[in-house]
Amino acid sequence: MVKNLNKNRIFKYNRRVRGQTNYHQRLKLLKSKLPRCVIRKSNNGMLVQITTYQSVGDSIITSARARDLVSLGYTLHTGNVVAAYLTGMLAAKRALNAGVTGEVIIDFGLQRIQYGNRLFAAVKGLIDGGLNVKVGEGVFPTDERLNGEHLSSKDAQKIISSVKTKIGGMK
Repeated sequence: MVKNLNKNRIFKYNRRVRGQTNYHQRLKLLKSKLPRCVIRKSNNGMLVQITTYQSVGDSIITSARARDLVSLGYTLHTGNVVAAYLTGMLAAKRALNAGVTGEVIIDFGLQRIQYGNRLFAAVKGLIDGGLNVKVGEGVFPTDERLNGEHLSSKDAQKIISSVKTKIGGMK
């Protein structure tokens, strides 16, 4: 709980003070009038949401979590590059089913951006899933990492390919 020592001062942008929102960046994203793909990562998972701006608050069109892959037969860890890629593919398929067409703009928020990490694996999944995202090819992880060849599990490639085919066959 934050104690307000100055009773006369009112914070208009409380989320900025708490370090949760960069309003300059948010305004630039909203001015594009494109649907935003909000990508957030945690230690054990990924969250990919397709949102649009509404005057009363952002509206979530569709969402996909890395934990949703478990219902598709994914038994590996959900906090790695492969799970991020598959979560992006799943979000793209759900967005296409919800009627999202055209270009989508990426919203990473205040997360640290590093080329080739899980955030860009999710973006690669969005592109491979069928959404139109403008991004350079040099930012994605290698295909070996996206296909799970770096994982030590013996049946990792089988699990990943089966989940990919299940996501690809979704309507």
